[in-house]
Amino acid sequence: MITAVAAEGSAVDSPVSDMGARAPYYLLFEEGKSKEAIQNPFVIGGGGAAFSVAHLLAERGVTRFISGDIGPNMRDALAEKGITYKQAAGKTASEAVARQ
Repeated sequence: MITAVAAEGSAVDSPVSDMGARAPYYLLFEEGKSKEAIQNPFVIGGGGAAFSVAHLLAERGVTRFISGDIGPNMRDALAEKGITYKQAAGKTASEAVARQ
């Protein structure tokens, strides 16, 4: 299972971002181990970031998404791609993955 965490930075000890679709980075973990850091290409721009991010994550095989806050558009976009989600504010990315 691959988990994506919306994060404020590219390191595993970065705080979980409160912005699901507009997080600066998405950190990918597989079986609890760091796999990849993706700089969010949709952090700035017009509408539709949630659906673009969900598509980007689905292409990488993500099955679970963790963020500090997940808005309704992001929830819908993730559900459309078959990605489950969980909120985990106030933690680092690695802590959020360890507690899933």
